[in-house]
Amino acid sequence: MSGRAAATRRLGSDGPQVGAIALGAMGFAGYYGGADAGAGVRAIQRALDLGITMIDTAESYGDGRSERQVGRAVAGRRDEAVISTKSSRGSPEHLRRACEASLGRLGVERIDLLSLHRVDAGVPIEESAGAMADLIAAGKIASYGLSEAAPETIRRAHAVHPVAALQTEYSLLQREPERELLPVTRELGIAFVAYSPLARGLLTGRIRSEEDLAADDWRRQVPRFQGANLRHNVALLAPVEEVARRRGVGLGTLALAWMLARHDHVIPLVGMSRPENVDRNAEALSLDLSEDEVAAIDAAVPADAPAGERYPPAYMGSLDR
Repeated sequence: MSGRAAATRRLGSDGPQVGAIALGAMGFAGYYGGADAGAGVRAIQRALDLGITMIDTAESYGDGRSERQVGRAVAGRRDEAVISTKSSRGSPEHLRRACEASLGRLGVERIDLLSLHRVDAGVPIEESAGAMADLIAAGKIASYGLSEAAPETIRRAHAVHPVAALQTEYSLLQREPERELLPVTRELGIAFVAYSPLARGLLTGRIRSEEDLAADDWRRQVPRFQGANLRHNVALLAPVEEVARRRGVGLGTLALAWMLARHDHVIPLVGMSRPENVDRNAEALSLDLSEDEVAAIDAAVPADAPAGERYPPAYMGSLDR
């Protein structure tokens, strides 16, 4: 696929149309250094102005602080927003409590998409999916999703009740989903919500050494951002940066346009905590890429090329369950 991406994507096989790019509100909780609540609210409102309608948060982001800011931002514009949040655990009891608590913090009557933040190793996925189905039947949520789930887990959950979305890390520097996850989600009619599509900032062109990260920045714990790994990953991007220069766009704009051009069921979920970030990322929606440009970007960063794990060691066991 090449050319200009469609402006919207469908959330599940029969869910609502949402903007082709989604706004992630994790940064509202200060994970990447200081957080400006007012700027975050203005960012969401600017996103809605530009047709970026899916706003994603989680109960765990700042112990609910992010959800409260999202609620403030969509007040008065609820009909324009598709609200996505996530539960930290998968037991039916926790899902029910988490749903009620998130509804209260968001200040809404129904959550559009409630996802399991990670597959709960202590709960059969069929139980989690069944509890989600009960919440849908009760009118508490409109649909449910999974995050960082393995292909077989997705199929098992989908057999209980259709999964609307899978949220998993995917970017030019994290192409593992292309092997199995993207084919499975396409087959089942599941939207693929690609978090960290700018590789936590590596694909913005603004991180070139560890000194570019604040002392309290969570990324300093991530192997991909450390020492020789970081130097290797930055060097990989030189050919892609050349394509961006030729097109007169930022590296991040090009990386998002590449993803949108390759997959019509993928929704890049971009952390955007300031209005100016929204404007910059929205440029990807109007960028046409030729087949040759897409192929050149593909070839520059093969799936096995990046160095270093994408999470600290303690986090790796919760992925791909």
